[in-house]
Amino acid sequence: MQPGSDEELWREDCAPRRVLELFSTKWTSMILHTLHARHQGIARTGSLHRSLPGISKKMLIQTLRELEASGLVERHVQDTVPPAVSYALSPLGNLMVQPIEMIYAWARNNAGALDQLRERPTSRRKRSP
Repeated sequence: MQPGSDEELWREDCAPRRVLELFSTKWTSMILHTLHARHQGIARTGSLHRSLPGISKKMLIQTLRELEASGLVERHVQDTVPPAVSYALSPLGNLMVQPIEMIYAWARNNAGALDQLRERPTSRRKRSP
């Protein structure tokens, strides 16, 4: 493959694949969106959990740890008894929220088109009768 060739655009580590990999887990975009839209970029674990119906506490913590490891959120532990833990969007997380917010706005504006999608066997979405 020659540098700058069309084939290079489709490599496994190309930018589009990396961003899709980042958002391939179910809760990643929802957590980043919720931190941004409902909590002004920072929230304690319990508050974030209450803002995300359907997520288990275990999945929330696991996803937050992955987001922290990738540099999208920062974990802050307050020196209290018991320790209070909050998560904040990092500068990189704030940058990644921009396309998420565009997708969410598109989804809200095109809910009718989304309603026309056929149900997937793995979907948890409840159809109206």
